[in-house]
Amino acid sequence: MRKIGIVVAAVAVTFLVVYLAETRNGYFDSKVYYGAIQYWFNGDGGMVYDWLRPGTPYGFTYPPFAGLVMLPMAVLPFGAVVVLAVVATVLTTALLTWWFAGPLIRRRGWTVWFAYAIAVCLAISFEPVRETITFGQVNTLLLTLVAGDMLFGLAKGRKWAGVGIGLATAIKLTPGVFIVYLLVTRRWRAAATASGTAAGVTLLAAAIFPDESREFWTSALWDTNRVGVLSFLSNQSERGFLARLPIEQAEARVWLVCVLLTLAGWAWRVAKAPDDVMGGLALTGVLGCLISPVTWIHHCVWLLPAIVRCIDAGTRRERILGGAAYLIMTSRLTWLWEKRPRPPLELIGGNLYVWFSLALLIWTPIGTRRSADVHEPDKVLT
Repeated sequence: MRKIGIVVAAVAVTFLVVYLAETRNGYFDSKVYYGAIQYWFNGDGGMVYDWLRPGTPYGFTYPPFAGLVMLPMAVLPFGAVVVLAVVATVLTTALLTWWFAGPLIRRRGWTVWFAYAIAVCLAISFEPVRETITFGQVNTLLLTLVAGDMLFGLAKGRKWAGVGIGLATAIKLTPGVFIVYLLVTRRWRAAATASGTAAGVTLLAAAIFPDESREFWTSALWDTNRVGVLSFLSNQSERGFLARLPIEQAEARVWLVCVLLTLAGWAWRVAKAPDDVMGGLALTGVLGCLISPVTWIHHCVWLLPAIVRCIDAGTRRERILGGAAYLIMTSRLTWLWEKRPRPPLELIGGNLYVWFSLALLIWTPIGTRRSADVHEPDKVLT
């Protein structure tokens, strides 16, 4: 009964923090998707990229294939879209929690239902996840596609390995960094499958929507105003960090150098441990957050595998890093530096996600004896 009471309390706290986030975010991104899809299919024949949310510069920023996937929004009421998005995010978060934390729970001999329920509450309370829920975003769905592909396709040598990565890339380009991972670890077949899948469904969308495809690849993709101001605090990528510094003239060049250095450090680490698929998933998720021009805080769900890996397979220092990353990223501490007058140490406090991402890229265990002893999620489920 005591464990049931603890779970009920954890669920109540989780519901409260998600509700408070919803009062701030109000499913803003779902409203953008919905308005654009409604305009596209039910309007006067305009393209999906023509529509902007009234009073804002925000419009549809995904490739045409993503619009094709979101086609049900053209016929569903907005309330149903919100319910489906929330349920999908909660279910995929629960699934990801089992994949990432399930081996740890069983290996430690904890009561499975109790530990798993607490882990799911912790995952949903993680700021990027609760922001994904309350913005109505697709981040956990994409992470599920990629993680499932890697853990149950790539790790097992399945012929279809790469399909999930390809689909995720065609929906939102940033998961394409995992194709680079496949190349660096010399998984040529999976890389070809991922690239072929992404190209195939992109060409399918181009055949159905040629004008929209031309507009996206030649114009909308390069218009950063459609996604927001790069210097906004929520942009916790290296580009966002640099945009908040007084180096406007050199910003783009410095960013390019940072990206190249980050790629080199990441490639060096993953190339040394090509068989550690979970470690590769963790480090590549961190890489994507760092090098993307725009990484809003809700995009940082990709840091979850690295945080769990540090806690599960790390040394004492790495476990402290994983725990600190979770606690600070869940606390909303970095938002103290959003508006003026800002507290001291803005360079640190206003870029907490960037600093922790860099630390995770450097110290998340991969290919070590300790991490090799950690059971793969697919072995737990068989």
